[in-house]
Amino acid sequence: MTQDDVLAEFRDAGALLEGHFILSSGLRSPVFLQKMFIFQDPVRTARLCKALAEKAEAAFGKIDYVVSPAIGGIVPGYETARQLGAKAVFVERENGVFQLRRGFAIPEDARVLMVEDIVTTGLSSRECLASLAEHTRNIVGAACLIDRSGGKADLGVKLVALAQLDIPAYPADSLPPELAALPAVKPGSRSIQGAKA
Repeated sequence: MTQDDVLAEFRDAGALLEGHFILSSGLRSPVFLQKMFIFQDPVRTARLCKALAEKAEAAFGKIDYVVSPAIGGIVPGYETARQLGAKAVFVERENGVFQLRRGFAIPEDARVLMVEDIVTTGLSSRECLASLAEHTRNIVGAACLIDRSGGKADLGVKLVALAQLDIPAYPADSLPPELAALPAVKPGSRSIQGAKA
């Protein structure tokens, strides 16, 4: 699956939005990728995650466990794990910090891949990887559907992405005039009660 194919999937699902968006990182952007419009379609999700699984396996070899950050990473993590024939677990925030909960455990010798939906600054991915490091030393790398940092996000491990975009993101006090003229919308999930902003 090419980068153009991936973007076509997002466009066809109505998941590539333009306007003035407040990202979960707090940065502002003229483009938002509403991945939940992708994930509401199991066939589209399976198609994208199959391609991601193939790319991850080519980069990292056999994967035993896929771990994702809740909430946004659960669906692509699960489906990518299914395509890899691996187990799927997730971390979730407890007191603002990602934790492996619900009785999930990772065997010491398991080869672990962290799977995200969209990477922007890499903050959530780094936090997820830091929590995993408490349970395993065998994190082989990370994978995501779209890396919107243009390859600039440093996760501390190799990241493979189905598509890599360089979408601008600005601090709220440094907006270009055309973006500042639009009303800001916060479409992400971090504003949900109990989630870390």
